[in-house]
Amino acid sequence: MTFDRLVSTPDERAARFLAGVTYLRIVLVPVVMALVLLGDRTRYAYAIGGALFLFAALTDFFDGFLARRWRKTSTLGSFLDTTADKLLVTGALLALVAVGRASAWIAFVIVWRELLILGLRGAIAAGGAVMAPSIWGKLKANVQFLAIFLAIVRTSSRVGPLHIDEYAMLAAAALTVASAVEYLARFSSVFSPGPDRR
Repeated sequence: MTFDRLVSTPDERAARFLAGVTYLRIVLVPVVMALVLLGDRTRYAYAIGGALFLFAALTDFFDGFLARRWRKTSTLGSFLDTTADKLLVTGALLALVAVGRASAWIAFVIVWRELLILGLRGAIAAGGAVMAPSIWGKLKANVQFLAIFLAIVRTSSRVGPLHIDEYAMLAAAALTVASAVEYLARFSSVFSPGPDRR
């Protein structure tokens, strides 16, 4: 093995750093879930869980920012980043439903959308194309992160009949459906019969 092989290049270090950030987000999913599930029985569990969830959500923003700045975007990196986000949102929502801090119906809508778009992304990739994110998808993700964070750190105060996080969850569900419709409309050609489809 030569010395050149032992010394990593800046590009390799950047790629490893970005991959590490994505894997860290995945590792934090069961930790956040456990803290939420322990929240009613363990002091500060909700606060710590909310802080870790917020940290994980922020790593998504910086991960994407740095990947674009360093020009280290790739199909695999995009897939792993998207998968990490979906795992974080789905895991936190399931834990919140279990402790009564999120509606099962809203969680179903959000998880259903994520699975649907994940399948659509795979179908598009199989055709050799790339599913570029839209403003609706980015807005949806940000509101989902905000709603879940507020639900984890919920206080006893209400604004009208609902808690603040419940209003945010309703907004997240609406944006989730809107973004799904936008993606399906934009890539409707995937569902059209072609020479290779039966």
